Amino acid sequence: MSEKRRDHRGRILHNGEIQLSDGRYRFKYVDEMGKECCVYSWRLDHNDATPKGKRRTLSLREMEKKIQADHFEQIATNGGNMTVLELVEKYTSTKTGVRPTTVAGYGTVINLLKKDPFGKRRIDTVRISDAKCWLIHLQQVEKKSYSSIHSIRGVLRPAFQLAVDDDLIRKNPFQFQLMEVVVNDSVTREAISRAEERKFLRFVKEDPHFCRYYEGIYILFKTGLRISEFCGLTISDIDFKEHTINIDHQLQKKSKIGYYIQETKTTSGTRKIPMTADVEECFRKIIEKRNPPKAEPMVEGKSGFLYFDKNGSICYSLHWEHYFQHIIQKYNNTYKAQMTVITPHVCRHTYCSNMAKSGINPKALQYLMGHSEISVTLNTYTHVNLEDAREEVARIQVV
Repeated sequence: MSEKRRDHRGRILHNGEIQLSDGRYRFKYVDEMGKECCVYSWRLDHNDATPKGKRRTLSLREMEKKIQADHFEQIATNGGNMTVLELVEKYTSTKTGVRPTTVAGYGTVINLLKKDPFGKRRIDTVRISDAKCWLIHLQQVEKKSYSSIHSIRGVLRPAFQLAVDDDLIRKNPFQFQLMEVVVNDSVTREAISRAEERKFLRFVKEDPHFCRYYEGIYILFKTGLRISEFCGLTISDIDFKEHTINIDHQLQKKSKIGYYIQETKTTSGTRKIPMTADVEECFRKIIEKRNPPKAEPMVEGKSGFLYFDKNGSICYSLHWEHYFQHIIQKYNNTYKAQMTVITPHVCRHTYCSNMAKSGINPKALQYLMGHSEISVTLNTYTHVNLEDAREEVARIQVV
């Protein structure tokens, strides 16, 4: 009968275990693909001390238990040796039919991981604490904004969930609340007051240059349309007979793509909203004054867009962002009392807040805004202060 193999301390070694001449322990096994693999450790058992000057790792038998557990649960050993970057690339390759803006977002995350050491990490070595520390590092050291980190985590979390579903790892390390880890430094989107709205609109209307945009800006304030929805409107979307605006698409533009039509932001974004008489009058004036080029531009079968720039190109969101910037700049150069920053989105924000303060049914407001969740309507776009609360209490107080 052959003598049992022992280590230098006389301990019996199990099948597959061996102690090398330099004192390290090795365990040899065959992985799920039939490939012969080895793991090494300076310690046989978890109670062993790490030799001086050597990096402490799991003991060999702790490694063996993990390998055996992975094999039993059909989890790929070592996460299939896949890195975080490789996982994200695999995940994004499964996302077909997504919007160009989403594809661009994927590219941004992939480029980040190509440069960041975190991208080279093997996915099975990433713990929840590692994921949290990395996001904190992005904010505190790399100076990434909260919104950027939110987008990055928005790709990493489903990517790691794919690894869980593919039995590459047991647990998704990105399943945690982001606000508990990094500071939300996003600028709160505030609505402007009714007085500020009137002051701004009056300035635009009376300005000899910017008055050409008055009707469009008025519509943004009085309908709450997303700027991409407004830019996508065509003459056929304005129903003067039924007094409604049909919203079922957005106009977008990317440098490498050009103009393109995109579905509304959510399924709830596809809607018909009623026109008030003043809004209807603005649309009539826009249509009357519109000055398209001789060859009417067409984007994916749609034509009859409402606004064009001096070169005859269809106005899209960036045009309007610039118009608002120039208007505010001119106003603040004219008056000592400065006007706060106003953007097309502030118009939408203001409309929603004004409607909420007017006592509209929240579900009706959700429909008008095209929100998929009522929580977005109530928590993100409607702001009340002490004066609003005081007025509401006085209104309902029983005398």
